[in-house]
Amino acid sequence: MPTEIRHKEFRFPVGVVWDDGRRTTAHVDGKPPLRIATPPEFRGTDPDIWSPEDAFVAAAASCLAVTIAALAERDQLPVRGLSIQAEGVVGRRADGRFGFVRIEQTVELMTDPGYEGTARAVVANAEDTCLVTVSLDLPVETAVEISAPVPAA
Repeated sequence: MPTEIRHKEFRFPVGVVWDDGRRTTAHVDGKPPLRIATPPEFRGTDPDIWSPEDAFVAAAASCLAVTIAALAERDQLPVRGLSIQAEGVVGRRADGRFGFVRIEQTVELMTDPGYEGTARAVVANAEDTCLVTVSLDLPVETAVEISAPVPAA
């Protein structure tokens, strides 16, 4: 009799409630609510509120950042600074629909001298394993800038 293989499955429940107009609020139990509205690019009137498009790009960039941090910790890579600038590009897709065609992001990671190679390997591994970006059906282009300044004497 074959043994049943069970795969881990996780759920991330989110509730979204319409507020008014083109505004909603997203809720996750135990976390602050997030107001979300149509962006100005699509006739939204609240440029100071997160849009679904902002959240989408932030999900990819923040997932990469926390994956880098976790892998750096595991590999004992000293991280002195980490930032990611990301931009989602929307346009006509190959299937003819209008949507995200790619995400472009730049990782800036600062480490100690002598760890530059390890830092590049950690970022490459994070790109391959980031849960959000591996779940997307669009290219994610990542530029990597590693710095390791010599401390002042």
